[in-house]
Amino acid sequence: MNRVVIIIAVGIFFLIDLYVFQAVKVLTRASSPNTRRLVYVVYWVIPVVSLLMWIVTQFLLPPDALGRVTRQFIWTSMLIPYFAKFFAVFILLFDDMLRLGKWVAHFFQVPAPADAPVEAISRSEFLMKTALAVGGTTMVGFAYGIVSGAHDYRIRRVKLPLKNLPQQFDGLTIAQISDIHSGSFFNKTAVKGGVEMLMAQKPDVVFFTGDLVNNTADEVKNYIDIFDKVRAPLGVFSTLGNHDYGDYYQWPSLEAKQKNLQNLMEAHRLLGWNLLNDTHRVLKVDGDQIGILGIQNWGTGFIQKGDLAKAYANTQDLPVKLLLSHDPTHWNEQVTARYKDIDAAFAGHTHGMQLGVELGNFKWSPVQYRYQQWAGLYQEGNQFLYVNRGYGYIGYPGRVGILPEITIFELVKA
Repeated sequence: MNRVVIIIAVGIFFLIDLYVFQAVKVLTRASSPNTRRLVYVVYWVIPVVSLLMWIVTQFLLPPDALGRVTRQFIWTSMLIPYFAKFFAVFILLFDDMLRLGKWVAHFFQVPAPADAPVEAISRSEFLMKTALAVGGTTMVGFAYGIVSGAHDYRIRRVKLPLKNLPQQFDGLTIAQISDIHSGSFFNKTAVKGGVEMLMAQKPDVVFFTGDLVNNTADEVKNYIDIFDKVRAPLGVFSTLGNHDYGDYYQWPSLEAKQKNLQNLMEAHRLLGWNLLNDTHRVLKVDGDQIGILGIQNWGTGFIQKGDLAKAYANTQDLPVKLLLSHDPTHWNEQVTARYKDIDAAFAGHTHGMQLGVELGNFKWSPVQYRYQQWAGLYQEGNQFLYVNRGYGYIGYPGRVGILPEITIFELVKA
């Protein structure tokens, strides 16, 4: 990262700390001197230590001096507190605006009578306490999302009614996982537990819809012996996501980047998965057959390497066609617009932003303001799209509200 950017970022973080600290000082003024000193020390030690660790990793250490998990811990320990303080700052700014308005209004008001009632708690003090409570709750919530939510795998069952489904495929089960992001994992035992949950469902087919790694193919090396247990009688079919191409990593040469992609594809082979790069496979059961199509990544605002026309070629006579396409924006951009006989598409990519609320049929996440389809089942006419919430995580190593997902589909005759 550019040194000037780091210096500016540290300056902004310090101003945020200083601003929130004013509220801490006000709300502890009635405490004993020793209590105030303890609170002040604890308040400043956490950001100072986290910022120093961040600066050391950016300025003083070579890029490969620390492992991915250690770097992820340093980033997380810094960003979560500031994300929480960001919410507190908004409330404190609102409080300061009110106080400014009150100060201005003071010049135009008649003085209050001497016997006017006094508020038990001032509005300003209430807002300060609210700001610190919101910030503290946010920080605790994000910490809990790392400890618990990151690997709290959930089985989601979906019936998929398809109009032209052949008799032999009625009742077929498909498991879908997506967005493994093996470079982010820090708990190998938990990851293995999720795979065991998947295999306990005994699916007939498994789909993996992209993003096996964050940046480099070697990230999956230590997880081959876990994910190679993902098998199914009719096969495991996979495709590439935007992160699999290494576009977010600084390679020494174009050849190194191309070699990385070859290694990534080789990892799919070692896992025993059928990687579908703009091609298709025909599933046959007792004379009946359906098509499985898979394309490279194609997404609005992201890499667009996928060639659906190539994958679709020679599948016109198949009664049912199922598409693996990592980015859900592809569905409206190409599938529903041009390929009306693709019955269902399976995507991932959004992660549900790893943050949101799901209560019954209600779901909300900030990611919905970027993606029209971001989690669950969508239908347009006779065509379906399912967006998997993802198996792994990236950036923030946890999940709050939007939990990691293993989807089990049952194909049924519509």
